[in-house]
Amino acid sequence: MAITVERPKLTLLEKFYFPAIMKGLRITIGHAIRILRRKKKVTMQYPEEKWDDNLPEHYRGAPALVTDEHGRERCVSCQLCEFICPPRAITIIPEEIPPEDQWSKVEKRPREFEIDMIRCIYCGMCEEVCPEQAIYLRKDYAITGYNRDEMVHNKEKLYEIGGVREGLVNKWNKLK
Repeated sequence: MAITVERPKLTLLEKFYFPAIMKGLRITIGHAIRILRRKKKVTMQYPEEKWDDNLPEHYRGAPALVTDEHGRERCVSCQLCEFICPPRAITIIPEEIPPEDQWSKVEKRPREFEIDMIRCIYCGMCEEVCPEQAIYLRKDYAITGYNRDEMVHNKEKLYEIGGVREGLVNKWNKLK
């Protein structure tokens, strides 16, 4: 059953948006006066000044893949991050590890791993679901490219920008 919600009646001033315009002008003039008195800086000169020192602890930036301290892939190609990604920005094509490899017990690794940074909404769900802590969101907000192809990061690029993360990796644990 639908519920009807009555909208409040607007006054004549509110219909012409006059109070909102005056409030915006007051804020703008206040900033201009503070700048002229040199009391407070309002803007940031972006390429020269960055937010890196002022980013909050909970900031979620771009996703990246990491290796362990021995340079091995942490990703086991479980594809949980691909399945949970709301905009479907992650694409993984797994491959089997050859039986003669010392780590063949792991069964598979990613042959291809791509993240489309244009589609990514930086929600952090891929980081939360990863059982091996192979993907994480780094504190980077300046992701640029000249065309759409440059904004699709492949496995090599993701490992390059991700770096190394230390700690126990279940994948390489001989007891498992």
